[in-house]
Amino acid sequence: MTPLRPEPDAGQEGPYAQGAYEGDGMFEAAVDGLADPLNDPLPGQHASPWFRAEGVPAGGAARPEPPVEAQQASQQPQQPPREWYDPEGYQRDWYGQQGPQEPAPQPVPAPREAVIPDPGPPAQAGASAPPVPNDETVALRTADTRRAERTPEGDEPVAGDVADPPATGGRAERRRAAKGRGRRRGEPVREAGAGTEKPAVPMSRLEARRAARAAKDSPAVVASRVVGEVFITFGVLMLLFVTYQLWWTNIRADQIAGRETNKIQDEWANGERTPGAFEPGKGFAIMHIPKLDVVAPIAEGISKDKVLDRGMVGHYGEGKLKTAMPSAKQGNFAVAGHRNTHGEPFRYINKLKPGDPIVVETQDAYYTYEMFSILPQTSPSNVSVIGEVPPGSGFTGPGRYITLTTCTPEFTSTYRMIVWGKMVEERPRSKGKPDALVG
Repeated sequence: MTPLRPEPDAGQEGPYAQGAYEGDGMFEAAVDGLADPLNDPLPGQHASPWFRAEGVPAGGAARPEPPVEAQQASQQPQQPPREWYDPEGYQRDWYGQQGPQEPAPQPVPAPREAVIPDPGPPAQAGASAPPVPNDETVALRTADTRRAERTPEGDEPVAGDVADPPATGGRAERRRAAKGRGRRRGEPVREAGAGTEKPAVPMSRLEARRAARAAKDSPAVVASRVVGEVFITFGVLMLLFVTYQLWWTNIRADQIAGRETNKIQDEWANGERTPGAFEPGKGFAIMHIPKLDVVAPIAEGISKDKVLDRGMVGHYGEGKLKTAMPSAKQGNFAVAGHRNTHGEPFRYINKLKPGDPIVVETQDAYYTYEMFSILPQTSPSNVSVIGEVPPGSGFTGPGRYITLTTCTPEFTSTYRMIVWGKMVEERPRSKGKPDALVG
């Protein structure tokens, strides 16, 4: 074994303290008795063989007794050495005199949780404290050393303080990670090593024409769009028409019929109208159907535009369809009205039962009829239903009758519905209203 080299500053800043072994030559004997030079049986000392004792002769002779000042200095607590690792001496002691060699690469330590080392038993008097490794002398700085710098000396590690994860991969992976952090959400990630997007190659004139032709819609697509737009427009128009027929016409007709009723009553109060022949389209009476809550003016004629569509009831008084007036001593007073739309005064005449009152109010009197029979459906050309003695009505001879005609089924004009009634009372206005209107 190669003897240890003495250092010039032995006894002051060496890796061990003087006076640890009392007899001379005990240190060399202990070193020679080591089975493994890396195991140090001596307490509190370094196990590495490159820690050399100071002042030991090359031949292994006993060293002289140190002076008293040196012994007193060895009993004082020693400061850690400024440098406890001697690579050149290590090479000479273990490998002999060799030329300079390349330093071996140091492995990168794996990250691990911070561990507070056990301080162990207190150091004995006269023994030097173990050296504190300087972070600047090691090859790489680990996560533990970085965290040790952030944590004050002697403090407990903060809960949740986890070592930073080491960077993995090479330079390309770090670049990808940096690009990923700066990339906006939703942007595509480019593959590593992929080049930038190449600028689009300008197309020739022929290629541009082909691309424009391909971008145009085919005639079939254009035709389908036109047909779809036509159907949509038609559907919107139909919806507006239905809304107009079922809702707006009733509102408009009720307004006109109400004004006409008020006008007739005002003329009667002022004495401006006298019984007799009436002009077509002019109101001359008011019909009351208490069961149906109907109050509608009666005008001369059955004109659709001038009478029926204005929410009024029309009297058959022209040409071959001319019928008697209520004041006549004998005859059939026949009228017509809408069942749907335009005020629909005869909407629910199918609900009338025999005996239900129908009152016609004129300037001079009230004429009360009672519902007698109904014909649910007949042809529009069957004009016999408004005759003096209508067939199928149940009347056996001439009398004072009333006939109500309207369209059926609802919302169509395919057939006609007929309701007949028979007069039961003629009451002058001077005697007041009849019981059917008072109750």
